[in-house]
Amino acid sequence: MTDESPADIDLTDPQYYLNRELSELEFQSRVLNEALDDRNPLLERVRFLSIFTKNLDEFFMKRVGGLKQQIDAGVTEQTTDGRTPLEQWEEAIDKARPMLERQAACYREEIRPALAEEGIRICDYDELMPDQRAEMRDYFELSVLPTLTPLSFDPAHPFPFISNLSLSLAVVTRDDDGDQTFTRVKIPQNRPRLVEVDTDGDEVRYVLLEEVIRANLDLLFPNVEVVDTAVFKLTRNAEVRRNEEVAEDLIDMIEEVLEQRRFATVVRLEIEADAPEAARDLLVEQLDLDDREVFELHGPLDYRELMDLTDLDRPDLSLESWTPQPHPRFSDLDATDAGIGSGPSSPEAAGDDGDTIFDEIRRKDVLLHHPYHSFGDTVQQFLDAAANDPNVLAIKAAIYRTASDSKVIEALIDAADNGKQVAAMVELKARFDEQNNLEWVRRLEEEGIHVAYGTIGLKTHTKTALVVREEEDGVRLYSHVATGNYHSGTAKGYVDLGLLTADRDIGQDLVKVFNFFTGPSLDEEFRKLLIAPVTMRNEFTKCIRREAEHARAGRDARIVAKMNALEDPGIVEELYEASMAGVAIDLLVRDICRLRPGLEGVSETVTVRSVVDRFLEHSRIFYFENAGDPDYYIGSADWMTRNLDKRVEAIAPVEDPDIREQLRFVLELGFADNRKAWEMSPDGTYDQRNPGDGHEISMQKILMDQTLAASNTPGVHRGISASHPDVPETLLVESDPSVMTPRDGAATADGDEDGGSVGVGVGVGDESDADAATDAATESATEPTVEAGAGAPKNGDPQRVLDDFPEKWYVPSSRHYEYAVRTPDGDRDYRKTAEAAARLVEKYYGEE
Repeated sequence: MTDESPADIDLTDPQYYLNRELSELEFQSRVLNEALDDRNPLLERVRFLSIFTKNLDEFFMKRVGGLKQQIDAGVTEQTTDGRTPLEQWEEAIDKARPMLERQAACYREEIRPALAEEGIRICDYDELMPDQRAEMRDYFELSVLPTLTPLSFDPAHPFPFISNLSLSLAVVTRDDDGDQTFTRVKIPQNRPRLVEVDTDGDEVRYVLLEEVIRANLDLLFPNVEVVDTAVFKLTRNAEVRRNEEVAEDLIDMIEEVLEQRRFATVVRLEIEADAPEAARDLLVEQLDLDDREVFELHGPLDYRELMDLTDLDRPDLSLESWTPQPHPRFSDLDATDAGIGSGPSSPEAAGDDGDTIFDEIRRKDVLLHHPYHSFGDTVQQFLDAAANDPNVLAIKAAIYRTASDSKVIEALIDAADNGKQVAAMVELKARFDEQNNLEWVRRLEEEGIHVAYGTIGLKTHTKTALVVREEEDGVRLYSHVATGNYHSGTAKGYVDLGLLTADRDIGQDLVKVFNFFTGPSLDEEFRKLLIAPVTMRNEFTKCIRREAEHARAGRDARIVAKMNALEDPGIVEELYEASMAGVAIDLLVRDICRLRPGLEGVSETVTVRSVVDRFLEHSRIFYFENAGDPDYYIGSADWMTRNLDKRVEAIAPVEDPDIREQLRFVLELGFADNRKAWEMSPDGTYDQRNPGDGHEISMQKILMDQTLAASNTPGVHRGISASHPDVPETLLVESDPSVMTPRDGAATADGDEDGGSVGVGVGVGDESDADAATDAATESATEPTVEAGAGAPKNGDPQRVLDDFPEKWYVPSSRHYEYAVRTPDGDRDYRKTAEAAARLVEKYYGEE
């Protein structure tokens, strides 16, 4: 236990911050667990094997590549957590290696045998029957051999260029004179990796393409002896940058970056564990690799193509299929009326037959929740309607990533063809989507559309669209502010939110943002939106500090936030300060989290959870209780330095009570999940929650069920019903004095403040106290336990400590805290769990 007061704690100390790279690898470990977890259907496990490969490839390209770049540049500056680039590089590689080994072992020992038992066999080549091997040889000679280009390394040929992420076969051959030659053969990416083998029965058989090539190399290398072979794969650095300030043309710069990325430094070599030593050593020497960068693995080196197996018609091995639903607010709109009117609309027209999508939005804000709600039947419908409505004057959209066959872009082109003013912000610097976005920029410009495609020093990450429409009462603005990209593909697999609103203040704020994309400067004053990099950090900081002031004054104070990543040291420090003031802080952070929850005296009131499920949790929601007058926000930004300071982002306040209720439900459901949620420990590791003897509560399953129910029930207007018996309602939606706790005052008949009773009892006949205690007990049931020796009370039994000092604590009339501990100076501190309360009692009174 620490005797330090808050004023004595230096929150810049590296011990209070987790490392960004190691935290991301912790997330990837949770992703890998979905493949390891035998409670998941078999093909879902296969899908996560593939996802894990893709994620680790990107981690090495971006994060490890960036670290290696810093090392080569001689950077020794330490991060917030006290590590140099070299130390981070070493620790990241050491942490990734056993993860890749677990993936390979999972495939060999569990997935592949289980697939075979279900009649899906991935065979070794020598397992094939003679007629099947003959079939494979014919396939190789006719369909594969013509695509191969062997590249030898000898005195007449330089070492061949090997492209990023390509799978290759190293072949060592010997001629009649005994001279050996190294040759690289690229496994063609335009041929199926899983080559299907004809069978007579119901069983499906495959053999890997690299094994077909390896077994038939005599056709590729006649008149020489094939001595040995090894499959290998390279990963190159994707962190290739140019100084934007000196770039003459942004498009030329992006094209140059794409070209340089092809030849960038190698940051990882994956090679078969039994590879010939000579081939391995040659690759290490020629690619200038450190031995630490070599990963010798058993089994296939790349599992991305296993995703193809999930397309098999095997519902018995898959999760129940999900089809995104139309939003109930839009499902009754006839396709011909979806925003296309014969004349300017009026507010009075709302409710008549033939309502447009704009009438519906003007009547009341709409919350979209993908992939539960269909992107095509909501966002795409909104843009299509705007493109074809004669009353629409202009459409503006900010596009970070979009599909290669984007109907969103087609809608903008249609709008321009129909005489609308169209402006598009297409971010060319969206990593790995640069080429796709370049092509769309050229197409849009060919159509005469105003295109902005970058800002010096900033990325445009905001996901917003604006429709300007002339109506009977004047020009009206319709806005879409979202957490996800305008991408129909990812909208089927990413969990994202979108707000459709006719709020004029939000619309006017978006006008300023879009003017910045094509104009000289970004305004620094906005009516409602939080805009990075100009106002967002300050506004979030104010909200956090306001909660801390409420807590110090004894008022209800709570922060609940859902995001992809919490990385910014400044925000982490603000959250620590708020926790030390007594603010209850509950965080749903899918991926990176620098903050360490549960540190005594620093973050005792903080919990961090992460949900990893079939859909990628990508939405951002922020809740600040504000002493019973709560604020809700959604938008594109995480609490990361790059989002707050280096990108153009938009966060919108949510004021509609029905939508706030839906956001409340999503947040509380995330903390009720006991199947796919993970609880973070102070050291940065995670433990998966388990329903034990109770029934499972799955956040995504409940949301799918609720969306279906809303879609199929006449008269329902919410996208989800926002209530469930397994989800406690502890967050406020509207200001309600009845839930406020009078913490500055009157003693009760038994001499206790706040209407609470001494000890664990609840005042008989006091309904509000009983409800508060029930709510607190519900919260406590989801709290992590603290084991003795890990910050627990000294005697290891928190209840015994509380029993020894019954007059020093009580059950408060609070919706969020189960314990109130009296302080020696006559104040009180609030805690959620018996462990935390007992630690305080010991701290204040342990010597008595």
